[in-house]
Amino acid sequence: MIFDTIKNKALYSGVSKDIGIALDYLAKTDFISMTVGRYEIDDNNIFVLVQEYDTVPIEQGKWERHEKYIDIQFVASGVEQIGFNHISNMKVKTEYNFEKDVAFLEGNGDYVTIPKNSFAIFFPEDAHEPKIAPENKIGPVKKVVVKIKVR
Repeated sequence: MIFDTIKNKALYSGVSKDIGIALDYLAKTDFISMTVGRYEIDDNNIFVLVQEYDTVPIEQGKWERHEKYIDIQFVASGVEQIGFNHISNMKVKTEYNFEKDVAFLEGNGDYVTIPKNSFAIFFPEDAHEPKIAPENKIGPVKKVVVKIKVR
């Protein structure tokens, strides 16, 4: 897992070409005026999901993992917490669904607060629990999830 602000994107662009492309896209795009939906960057190799929702109490969170895609979760407005842990420290709750590229997990982890213009990168070995309300203060979030195919 990587966490930082978008102004430091150059530090991570060398991790992979696709991560560099995704971070550049996040840095130059005005997501506030974009509507919720899916946007293609590179067909199914890199695409963007623009989401709007209210954060939830930690008790309503869902731990998840992905195999086919790396997630870059970028907060365009609002603030949320995201839990993280290595998948080896979690228990499978719902078996991996290849079509949806998700398995749901049970367990505990640490949390990072993701403010506006910050991102977290989750790799296939990173369990994560998004949408958590910091200090149980529920609020609106506009988030962009960039999905990068593992190649």
